[in-house]
Amino acid sequence: MKRIELKTAGNGLVEITQEVRRVVEESGLRRGAAVLWVPHTTAGLTVISRMDVLGFADIEEETDRLIPTRVNFKHQFDTPTDAAGHIKSALFGVGQTVIVEDGALQLGSSQGIFFFEFDGPRRREVWVQLLPAETGGGGA
Repeated sequence: MKRIELKTAGNGLVEITQEVRRVVEESGLRRGAAVLWVPHTTAGLTVISRMDVLGFADIEEETDRLIPTRVNFKHQFDTPTDAAGHIKSALFGVGQTVIVEDGALQLGSSQGIFFFEFDGPRRREVWVQLLPAETGGGGA
């Protein structure tokens, strides 16, 4: 397992596609999957278009509109942002799996892998576990 370390500047999206590519390339894995995991309860992972910066703003604004920071959450660990972050993390999820073929991540031409910070700034990690494909004879 490899760890990608991040220091977020605040809430929002951070592209980690290149860091994940580097992990795959350095491993020598030719065929299999990269399983990504965030060990935090106020962050998430998503695969979205990396081509339009305004799309990032739309995702961030809609996420905040759907789950606004507010003081009347029933659970308040640290701050209202923390409580909202738990809900956002649960909805976005903390894991992604990307197929690896011929030593490369199989992403669409405009897709990127993004870490979503919901309670920053913070020091964060994304864990990457590489799984080789079975080379045996069964299955499709």
